[in-house]
Amino acid sequence: MWWRRVKIVACAALTASLIYAGTAQAADTTVPAPGQSKKIDEIKKRGTLRAAAIGEFPWLPENTSGNGPQFSGPAWVLANEIATRLGVTLEIVPVSHETKVPILATGQADISIAPLSITPARQKVVEFVPYSGSSLCFFGLASNPKLQKAKSVDDLDASDITMAYFTGTPPETWAPTRFHKLKYRAVAGSGANAPVEEIISKRADIAPIDNVAWPNLDAAVKGLTVFPQGDACLKSHEMEAQTAMAIDKGDPVFLAWLTAVKNEVQPKLDAEEMRVLKSVKPAT
Repeated sequence: MWWRRVKIVACAALTASLIYAGTAQAADTTVPAPGQSKKIDEIKKRGTLRAAAIGEFPWLPENTSGNGPQFSGPAWVLANEIATRLGVTLEIVPVSHETKVPILATGQADISIAPLSITPARQKVVEFVPYSGSSLCFFGLASNPKLQKAKSVDDLDASDITMAYFTGTPPETWAPTRFHKLKYRAVAGSGANAPVEEIISKRADIAPIDNVAWPNLDAAVKGLTVFPQGDACLKSHEMEAQTAMAIDKGDPVFLAWLTAVKNEVQPKLDAEEMRVLKSVKPAT
């Protein structure tokens, strides 16, 4: 029966090697050889990587000073990394919020670095390479005795705390699944990032705000506190949604390579996003 044991061991070894090879291939950042990816072949032949872009803080802030790079942020870092590895020049294709996804199907852009939230509707027409995300923080007056006792987001779930929110926004349906004790105060949307007036007037104790919008609010309005506290707000996971770059469907090799490159440079992307978020200064 020794041959049977050898056969089993050999099969196990082969299976392990195939799994390892598949994992290694999936994580390979080597530019695919000619003939493997139609899109990569097109880009290299053209000599440019065409990236659809529209500025959006903090993923792709636009530089309007007239000096230096046109953009900054993690999406910009990723786009330049891709172009460098392909040995081509990065070419920006300006788009609107309405055209930043459809332009991929027309072939006018190879990638869309306009920051995109992943939705089921968009997943039907494009492939995503997630590199960041947005989430919620909760702010209130630092002088509020109720909040001075709180150390975490969980501590905000108390019957004597009222949360204000804009009607018709995602927190309206999400918050009751997260908090079961606090009270709610619905207010009409004003175009602002958060119902700040409800907090300043003390009609509410806390309000939700996108974590990426918090630095601007903190710089503009003094006397506020936030949960998660300090820089932890910028890395919040409350009601988290992914932010991604997109490509047209139909080129799995291109998608796998982009994903591998993104995974390898993720620490650079995270550092750049944190730099942008913490660079916000009070208005003068």
